[in-house]
Amino acid sequence: MKLYLVQHGEAVPKTEDAERPLSEQGNRDVRAIAALLQSAGVRVERVWHSGKLRAEQTARLLAGALLPRGRKPQAIEGIGPNAPVAEFSVDADVWEDDTLVVGHLPFMARLVALLTTGDSERDIVAYCPGSVACLERAEAGHWVVQWMIRPDILPKTE
Repeated sequence: MKLYLVQHGEAVPKTEDAERPLSEQGNRDVRAIAALLQSAGVRVERVWHSGKLRAEQTARLLAGALLPRGRKPQAIEGIGPNAPVAEFSVDADVWEDDTLVVGHLPFMARLVALLTTGDSERDIVAYCPGSVACLERAEAGHWVVQWMIRPDILPKTE
């Protein structure tokens, strides 16, 4: 089972829009990541997001490329920026379907750390907006990082 943990794309500043939708750059970055993942054959059975606008927009772009036709991303509870990661990690250990989750820092980084090392406070991955970390369950309670993609390594497009 694979778990794709995504930090939402770059959002506009709160001073520009309190809802913080994706910026133009964030939109471009997420579209590029979605196209790359699709061309690599990544498919998931579900896409979840935090419910915040920037996470929902990111999830919609990724779901369009990675979910089976007709399925839509869903908002879930418990993955806000400062939500505790322990309950989510326990749940993930019993899932069978590849899942993509779009959320926020520090939650995403803490979840990667907890799943891979058992310590949510360790620095394991360096997220930037729009990044995807792919974890694979090696055995119950133990995950390994398969790869990570950050938009800053992709070719720039206008």
